[in-house]
Amino acid sequence: MKRALVCGAGGFIAHHLVRRLKAEGYWVRGVDIKRPEFGPTEADDFQRLDLRESANCEAALEGGFDEVYQLAADMGGMGFIHSAECEIMRNSALINIHMIDAAAKAKVPRYFFSSSVCIYRDMQPGEPEMTEEQAYPAQPDNEYGWEKLYAERIAMAYGRKFDMAIRIARFQNCYGPEGTWKGGREKAPAALCRKIAEANDGGEIEVWGDGSAVRSYTYVDDMTDGIYRLTQSDLEGAVNIGCPEYVTVDELARTIAELAGKGIIIKHIDGPVGVQSRNFSNARIESIGWQSQFPLRKGIEKTYPWICSQVQRASGG
Repeated sequence: MKRALVCGAGGFIAHHLVRRLKAEGYWVRGVDIKRPEFGPTEADDFQRLDLRESANCEAALEGGFDEVYQLAADMGGMGFIHSAECEIMRNSALINIHMIDAAAKAKVPRYFFSSSVCIYRDMQPGEPEMTEEQAYPAQPDNEYGWEKLYAERIAMAYGRKFDMAIRIARFQNCYGPEGTWKGGREKAPAALCRKIAEANDGGEIEVWGDGSAVRSYTYVDDMTDGIYRLTQSDLEGAVNIGCPEYVTVDELARTIAELAGKGIIIKHIDGPVGVQSRNFSNARIESIGWQSQFPLRKGIEKTYPWICSQVQRASGG
């Protein structure tokens, strides 16, 4: 039985990843500073550890592991990314430095790191798809992207020195049930699902910016499938993982409203938007057999009812 350590297992994607690895027959230890918020973990062992401390990274690896999945980070949606630059750079950098160092010392043979498409420059709608190599010369739009780019480099450096198989995925915007949906750290799909769940039919919701920013939204089951396939593969270097369906923020809101059976009025307000567009090639991840199985509508069909139920529960409904 393979043994996997999942870092950040109290968070959204890593919580789902634990479930996927258990389905593949792994023994899994999850570690995080907090336990999963929306239900019990499926990990065989869960330890609450602050991975900003090197001793805790070493403790997490006790017993030996075949694979480490490093998804722990201080992160959130666009509002958080723009308001917590110092916290993001300090906390995530400490986690990534200490975790890769501890894994190398523990002679872990295979190490996955979760990067982000935030490492890429701003794009204009309609630009040709960007490949992984076009991240350089580097020009991320925010400090979250710069930290992720540095963490990619340190992981690859350790891989070369200690003969570790390093696998790096650059995530596009991920959504699904059991993810943060309020409090300031939620991503756009969850925030809009919440706002529409709270709104009356014919009511008004607020959207940051003019609603024209273009994004791809990746359902969590597609993401965990990509993570698993990539980690088992021979693909070296960074790999984009994302749904090849691109929509504006307003189109995302209208899709959610339609599935909710509500008419809404979109009010555009000032707020952090980030880049104008993102359009990336998925050719590398598709080369190992991965294909997105969840177009936006299908993913929202699974996500909106869950968030709606959370809103109703929170309001006593």
